Amino acid sequence: MSSAVRIHPSVDDGIPPAAPDFAGGTLSCLCTHDPVVVDIKGQVAHNHVCGCTKCWKPAGSLFSQVAVVSRDNVHIAANGDKLQPVDPTATIVRHACRDCGVHMVGRIENTAHPFYGLDFVHTERSTQPGWAKPEFAAFVSSIIESGARPENMGAVRARLTELGLPPYDCLSPPLMDAISTHVAKAKGLL
Repeated sequence: MSSAVRIHPSVDDGIPPAAPDFAGGTLSCLCTHDPVVVDIKGQVAHNHVCGCTKCWKPAGSLFSQVAVVSRDNVHIAANGDKLQPVDPTATIVRHACRDCGVHMVGRIENTAHPFYGLDFVHTERSTQPGWAKPEFAAFVSSIIESGARPENMGAVRARLTELGLPPYDCLSPPLMDAISTHVAKAKGLL
């Protein structure tokens, strides 16, 4: 029954494994003419499906798929002039293609933020296989804010579990630990 729940096109039919020694790849927006192209050097980390209402989601998807990579490994290779901030006041300033709306890079500018130095990217916008596979589902309950039916949440969580994506209504425990460690260090407790 739960397999009828569609999560995201890149995970619905199973999750492909990461390639050993993956060197990176190219992400492109949906535009067929002059697409925004982003080169990523190296592998991404903390790849996951996200139910928040801020992330870009493919049409008909309950979740986005997003990962992080060092901002030093992100290069806008083509048509960067088409990128514009979705919400310049957000913690993660997502830069989307003004023509097709795809979020290409999310960046944290606050140097005191635990994730400063990491950019958020959507690896499903790449044709290269081998990216790190999604590890968990974040902000699962938030899909209700996007129109998902509350009475279907049991089936959504069951499908996520079936896919090997533990559902959380925040971030995964290692990421929550990283945030708390950063805060404790900033307070001089560690």
